[in-house]
Amino acid sequence: MGRGSSPGDLTIPDDARGVVLFAHGSGSGRHSPRNQAVAAALNERGLATMLTDLLTEAEEQLEATTRHLRFDIGLLTERLLVASDWLAHDPSTEHLPLGLFGASTGAAAALSAAAQSDPERVYAVVSRGGRPDLAQDALAQVRAPTLLIVGGLDTTVLALNRDALEQLQTERDLSVIPGATHLFEEPGALEEVSRLAGDWFEHHVPK
Repeated sequence: MGRGSSPGDLTIPDDARGVVLFAHGSGSGRHSPRNQAVAAALNERGLATMLTDLLTEAEEQLEATTRHLRFDIGLLTERLLVASDWLAHDPSTEHLPLGLFGASTGAAAALSAAAQSDPERVYAVVSRGGRPDLAQDALAQVRAPTLLIVGGLDTTVLALNRDALEQLQTERDLSVIPGATHLFEEPGALEEVSRLAGDWFEHHVPK
């Protein structure tokens, strides 16, 4: 995938109406139990999902000590665009409109990728505990309807998301989950993330 290749896990339910590409956050990947749980919930709603590692195995090993790539939004965006292009040309997904789901720093990559993509290709973006401030230059260029989901106790990230909401020029919304922290580990918090994300993607997927 541009400056390296990365594996991905694609799940396509019967009669899928769209596909959601996941952009994982710092220190995370396609095996993240949180994103896998959200992906499974989206699959139940008839949406295909693609979970892919945005860093190669060698980069992940280097990142464990240097921690310099997790904030390289340009690199993460490039990898995400390559994955998006693959989905647009693979026979099993080429007919499906694309949604983007980003977590933590991956949310910045998702927003940046949406800003650089054909507006008719990306139909919606969802950010979970995201850092949209890291894509600040791209926010005003995003055309896809965007939902920002933040835990009510994740105060620093919540403030950053409120600022980003004002900079977005498209249909957008901010959903705050009371009592939830950054990783949404509290009982019922991740289920609420899945519900909100599913509702957003379902509402905006082209008929």
